[in-house]
Amino acid sequence: MTKWVYTFGDGAAEGRADMKNLLGGKGANLAEMSALGLPVPPGLTITTEVCTYYYENGQEYPAELRADVDAAIAKIEASVGAKFGDPKNPLLVSVRSGARVSMPGMMDTVLNLGLNDETVEGLAENSGNERFAWDSYRRFIQMYSDVVLGVDHYHFEELIEMHKEDKGVDLDTDLTAEDWKELAGAFKEKTEDELGRPFPQDVEEQLWGAIGAVFGSWQIDRAKVYRRLNNIPESWGTAVNVQAMVFGNMGDTSATGVAFTRDPSTGENEYYGEYLINAQGEDVVAGIRTPQNLTKCAREAAGATLPSMEESMPEVFGQLADVFEKLERHYKDMQDIEFTVQHGKLWMLQTRSGKRTAKAALKIAVDMANDGLIDEKTAILRVEPKALDQLLHPTLDPDAPRDLLTRGLPASPGAASGMAVFTADEAEAMAKDGKAVILCRLETSPEDIHGMHAAKGVLTARGGMTSHAAVVARGMGRPCVSGAGQLRIDAKAETMTCMGREVKKGDQITIDGGTGEVMIGAVKTLQPELAGDFATLMGWADKYRKLRVRTNADTPHDTQTARDFGAEGIGLCRTEHMFFEGERIVAVREMILAEDVEGRKHALAQLLPMQRGDFVEIFKIMRGLPVTIRLLDPPLHEFLPREDDEFEDVAKAMGADVAKLKRRAADLHEFNPMLGHRGCRLGITYPEIYEMQARAIFEAAIEVEVKTGETVVPEIMIPLVATEKELAILRARVEAMAAEVFAEKGHKVDYMVGTMIELPRAAIRADKIANAADFFSFGTNDLTQTTIGISRDDAGRFLEDYVKQDIFPIDPFVSIDQEGVGELVKLGAERGRSTKPGLKLGICGEHGGDPASVEFCHGAGLDYVSCSPYRVPIARLAAAQAALKA
Repeated sequence: MTKWVYTFGDGAAEGRADMKNLLGGKGANLAEMSALGLPVPPGLTITTEVCTYYYENGQEYPAELRADVDAAIAKIEASVGAKFGDPKNPLLVSVRSGARVSMPGMMDTVLNLGLNDETVEGLAENSGNERFAWDSYRRFIQMYSDVVLGVDHYHFEELIEMHKEDKGVDLDTDLTAEDWKELAGAFKEKTEDELGRPFPQDVEEQLWGAIGAVFGSWQIDRAKVYRRLNNIPESWGTAVNVQAMVFGNMGDTSATGVAFTRDPSTGENEYYGEYLINAQGEDVVAGIRTPQNLTKCAREAAGATLPSMEESMPEVFGQLADVFEKLERHYKDMQDIEFTVQHGKLWMLQTRSGKRTAKAALKIAVDMANDGLIDEKTAILRVEPKALDQLLHPTLDPDAPRDLLTRGLPASPGAASGMAVFTADEAEAMAKDGKAVILCRLETSPEDIHGMHAAKGVLTARGGMTSHAAVVARGMGRPCVSGAGQLRIDAKAETMTCMGREVKKGDQITIDGGTGEVMIGAVKTLQPELAGDFATLMGWADKYRKLRVRTNADTPHDTQTARDFGAEGIGLCRTEHMFFEGERIVAVREMILAEDVEGRKHALAQLLPMQRGDFVEIFKIMRGLPVTIRLLDPPLHEFLPREDDEFEDVAKAMGADVAKLKRRAADLHEFNPMLGHRGCRLGITYPEIYEMQARAIFEAAIEVEVKTGETVVPEIMIPLVATEKELAILRARVEAMAAEVFAEKGHKVDYMVGTMIELPRAAIRADKIANAADFFSFGTNDLTQTTIGISRDDAGRFLEDYVKQDIFPIDPFVSIDQEGVGELVKLGAERGRSTKPGLKLGICGEHGGDPASVEFCHGAGLDYVSCSPYRVPIARLAAAQAALKA
C-alpha cells in the first residue's frame, strides 16, 4: 500500500535528506535534522505523490489519506502534550509547502492553525500571556482568510492601521491584548462580509482547507512563472508539511529569524542573517518591523544601534552557532536556516542549501574544497554554469533607483546605459564622438553589425533569444534585450513609445540583458570582477571535462576575448560578417549584382586582400589551435542595397546604370531566402566566391605559419549541404585552390574540409556525406528551424505560449530539442562515424553555450562544442559537470 504520510520529531524520522523527490526539500530536511537530534518541532509530511494524485483525480485525495493524517497528528499530540482542537490545551500547527527544489515565496503558508473562539482562551490560559494568544489568533484569521479563503490581506492591514490611529499608537507592538481581541472580532466580520459565510471554527475544516490551499498554490500564476523561469517540471508537485507551532511572539525571551551559515552575497565564511524579538516568521520578511542583525560584527558594520542576537541572547546564539557548524558539516554546503526561540529554547524550522550569487558560489565551493569539506568534483558540481554570466558582464547596482519602461527577452547578459539611437550609422558616428549609445531597432540585420559593435547595448522590438540581434550581441559581449513587443519603434521619426511614454533620439535609457528590463534614464552599473576563485574552479573543470570548447568568433577582438576565456580554437568563423565592414560592402554588392563571371571576379579581387587580412589576424591569435571557417552562407538579399544612395555607390564603383542595378536586384529577390539561394548553393552556382575565400584562407595560413613558426590549423566548412555530391564538388574546388596556392608559395599547411549538418536530410544521409568530409559541425540553429519548421526570428511571437502550455519544455532555440533535433544529431553522428570512425564532430549553434545542450553533446559523443566568447567559461564548466554526472 502506498505510504502517503511521513512523520518526524523527537529525535527520529521516517524520512531522510535523500528523499526530496517524495518529501520535498523542506520535509526531507526536517526529517534529516530530526534524525540528527536537532531541536525540531514534531510534524508530518504529505508526499508530492499526493499532489500528483490530487491533480490527476479532479482535486480529490487518496481514500486513506485522512486516516493517515489523523494518525500522524495523534503522534504530534503525544509528543507535545496537547490536543488538536482541545479548548483547554490546544495543539496549534503550521501548514507549509515544500517542493523538491526551493521556490522561496512562491507558494502558500498558514501559521497558528487550530485557533478558534474557544482554543484562543485555552492558549491564553496555558501561556499566561493573553496578548500573545489574541495576537496569534488575529494573525491566523488574517493569514487563513488571505491564503485559503481568498480575502485580500489589505483589508486586515487597513483595519489595524485604523485601530492604531484610534488608539494614538504607531507600532503593532504598542497594541494590547484587548486591542488584538477587538481586531480579531473585526477580522472575522470582514471575512464574513466578503464571503457571505462565517470564518471556520472547526479545526479539521481549517486543516484540510489549508492543505488544499498549499496543493492549490502549486498552480497559481507566480509558481507557474517561477517554474518556467527555472525549468522546474509541473509534474514534480509539492509536498505539504504540518508541524507543531513554536512561538517567537511570547515575549522578550522569544524571537524568530532567518540566517545563512555564510554570506550569500560574497561567500565570506561568516554568519549572515536577521532576527526579531517577540515576533513570528512573517514579521521578518514582511518588513512590518525592521529586523536586527544576527551578529555583533554585522551590526557594527551596518552602523545599527539595536542589539544583535549575539548580544541580546548570547546563550541561544551560541546554541545556534553550534547548529550552523553541525548542519554545514553534515550537508557540506552553505545552509539557509529558519529558527524560532520560544521562552529561551531554540527550535529549528527549516534548513536548505542557500541561494547565492555567482561570486559567492565560486568562493564557497573553492573554500570548502580547500578546507577538505568537499572534493574538487563536488566543488565543480556546486556552481551553476549559467550563473557565471554574472561574473563576466557589468550588472545593475541592486540599490540604484530605476524607472521601468518595459520588459523584453533577456537575450544577452550584462547591463548598459546610453543614449537611444535608431540606426547603426548613427550609433557608429556618436560612439566615435565618445558617446555611449544603445542601438534601438525594430529588428537587426547583418548590415547593422557596425552599429551593434559601436553601441554599449542593443534593444529590439522583435526577435527571440536566438534572433540575429541576440546571437551577434552575445558574440560581442554586448547586453541585448530582444522581443520587447510593447515597444513601437519609428526609426524615421527617431522615437520609440511604450504605454504612452516616448523616448527620443539622445534620451538616456538602460537595458539589463540578464532580466530583459528596459529603463528610462541611466542606472548605475557594477563592473565584473574575475577573482582567483574563478581561475581555480575553471582549472579544476578543465581536468575533468572530455568535451573541448571552441568559440564562434569572426573578429580579432572576439577571438582574443575567447582565447582569454580559455577557448581551444574557433568552431565557427562566419565570413559574411566581415563583408559588412567599411568599404567592403560596396565590393560585395558589386560582386552580387554583376551579370557575368568576369564582373564577379573583378569585385572578388578587391575583397581577396581584405579577407586574407582578416584571417591573418585570427590565425595569429589562435596559432596552434584549430580554426573552422565557414564559407559564405547567408542569402544574397542580405547584402543588397536598399536605399537610393547605396545603389548609387555601387553604380559608381561598377560604372553601371542605377536603374539597371535595381532591375538586377529585383531579379535576385526570393520569397523564402532562408531556404533559397544560400550556403553551398552559392558555391555551386558561383564557384569563384568560394575559390576566392579558399585562396584567402590558404594564403593567410601560410603567411602566419612562416612568420611565427607555429602551426596554423585551418578547417574549411561548407554550409547547408544536403547531398554527398554537393560536398564532393566543392571539396574538389577547395583542394584545387590549395594545390595552386601551395605551388605559388612553396609552402604547404595541413587543412581539413568538412561540412555543417543543418538540414534533416544531411543528418539522415550522413553516412554518405562523410565520404567527402573530414569533420561534421552540427549547425543547430538552422537544424532546429528546418526540423521543427519554425523561423527563429519570428518564433518570439508565439514560442512563449508554447512553453507556457508545455508543448515545448523550453524554447528549442535556447536549449536543444533533444527529442527531435537531438535525435537527428545522434543519428548524424552515428551514421557519419559508421563510415569514418575517427570523424571529428562538433556543434556550433548557439546551443553550444547552453549547459543542458552541452550535457546532451557529451552524451552524444561529440568532440567539441563551440559558443560565443562570453559563454566559453559556461561551456567549460558545463562540460566538466556533464563528464562527472555521466
